[in-house]
Amino acid sequence: MELVIGNKNYSSWSLRGWLMLKWFDLPFTEVKLLLDTDNFKKDIARYSSAGKVPVLVDGDLNVWDSLAIGEYLNDAYLQGRGWPSDVADRALARAISCEMHSGFFNLRREMPMNCRAVRELTVSDACSTEIARIDSLWASLRQRFASKGDWLFGERSIADAMYAPVALRFHTYQTTLSEASKAYVHTVLNDASIAQWMQDAQAELQVLDAEEKGTPVD
Repeated sequence: MELVIGNKNYSSWSLRGWLMLKWFDLPFTEVKLLLDTDNFKKDIARYSSAGKVPVLVDGDLNVWDSLAIGEYLNDAYLQGRGWPSDVADRALARAISCEMHSGFFNLRREMPMNCRAVRELTVSDACSTEIARIDSLWASLRQRFASKGDWLFGERSIADAMYAPVALRFHTYQTTLSEASKAYVHTVLNDASIAQWMQDAQAELQVLDAEEKGTPVD
């Protein structure tokens, strides 16, 4: 399989698809396309007419969109292990993943993923409301599933892949969170695959000015 991704420093959706492969030990080759370049539209068109990353290439099949990639991998390779085994927990994991997929627009706009940075940032009231929603969601899940492990549903799942880039955002912008949510951010940051992604992001040279929000912290 191949996974077509964008810059590791900035592309949160690429990270989601990448984690779904890495965490479940599915072999793949990375194809990195630099975002916001003259060649990007031409290069991504070879993989998807949607014009966005990530795209999973598996033989003659191309799957675009991170959540669709997760569902495909879950069905084709994981025998359902991408989601919690309990039917109610699985429904909840899918619901929060879809909420991330289709919402939190203010957070995405005001707090872009930037793995190389540590920043101070003032956000809007609307963004603060979204942060509070995520904080409450994480805290309730960690309280409920703490006995099963350190991830949202105990063991890692597609839901964690969907929210890991948010944890990296909260780290970058030093967001105030509940103790339970801070512990979850710590879990994400200490994951070996996340550490590899962060190391690769640090080595990238391209700077996208539109994604460089906030004031650097020394």
